[in-house]
Amino acid sequence: MNKKLIFFFVLVLFWPLKVQALSSESAIVMDGYSKRVLFAKNMEKPKLIASTTKIMTALIAIENGNLNKKITVKENVLKAYGSAIYIEVGEKITLKDLLYGLMLRSGNDAALVIAESVSISEKEFVKLMNQKAQELGMEHTIFYNPHGLEEKDGNGNTSTAYDMALLMQAAMQNKTFREITQTKTYTAKTNKKTYVWQNKNKLLKSYKYTTGGKTGFTQKARRTLVTSAQKNKEKLIIVTLNDPNDFTNHQKLYEEYFAKYQLVKVIDHQKYKITDAAYPNQTLYLKNDVNIMLSKEEKNKVKITLNLNKPQENKTNLVGFLSVQIAGDEIARENIYLQTQNNPLKSSFWAKIKSWFS
Repeated sequence: MNKKLIFFFVLVLFWPLKVQALSSESAIVMDGYSKRVLFAKNMEKPKLIASTTKIMTALIAIENGNLNKKITVKENVLKAYGSAIYIEVGEKITLKDLLYGLMLRSGNDAALVIAESVSISEKEFVKLMNQKAQELGMEHTIFYNPHGLEEKDGNGNTSTAYDMALLMQAAMQNKTFREITQTKTYTAKTNKKTYVWQNKNKLLKSYKYTTGGKTGFTQKARRTLVTSAQKNKEKLIIVTLNDPNDFTNHQKLYEEYFAKYQLVKVIDHQKYKITDAAYPNQTLYLKNDVNIMLSKEEKNKVKITLNLNKPQENKTNLVGFLSVQIAGDEIARENIYLQTQNNPLKSSFWAKIKSWFS
């Protein structure tokens, strides 16, 4: 057998293994700035998400609750089963401490107590979760409870890798959430006990660039994992659903995509000038910079287009959007606003002084 034939058989034998190397059923690597999808595998396939649900639970509680509020644990906690922080009826604990128990130890008991203390009932809390999902564009997500276990009727919290990446990207904008999710060890004291919790997210110890995440597991969902990481200025979010090698795969994907992509400030919103004949002598502006992770090959292929409404169509000062594209595919979008007297873009220093005295 000649060398060329041997090479052919080796290629056929090992190439499929390389393509199928990622063991997760669904996966995504997302740019933590622009929400650009850098890698995807079945990213829009609805799957049970288990305790990664608690990312939404924590975000809703932080946005709607009083973190310093002392909560007396009620008998509803007895309904909890599975992973727990083992709080007891009559125990007094702050919402902040409950959130650490929720995120670090995946306490289902903490999830129930949080839901009924932040809202009037678990049912109403779940409504807030689903409303937030709609706001974030999580089109294939539905929540039935704040913990992630399947319901008695078989329904379970369902989402996609893409939707969960959107959720994590939004949650990481919240300072309190970031502080909680990246904590390795936390001590909480109540009127009855002292707890010391270790974070179940093993990447916080094994991969130094990890900034947070949430684990999950049920017999039906199998292993689910959502994590975030930052290396220098670059930020990535990775989600895997039904992956027996999730921690290993997350680290490999981080190493691969941090090596391939760099953060580029495509637009500096303070310097970028927007002009259009439909808006003569008017100031159009962006509120934010446009930062995107790009490969070396992509840096010279970026195209920017403006999409503006006709002036008579505007009901607010939001008048359109700016689209960033590569090869015709949109990779980022930023809203365009019109400066008005009621919404000045900037005030001079002396104008501010004058306004203080007036």
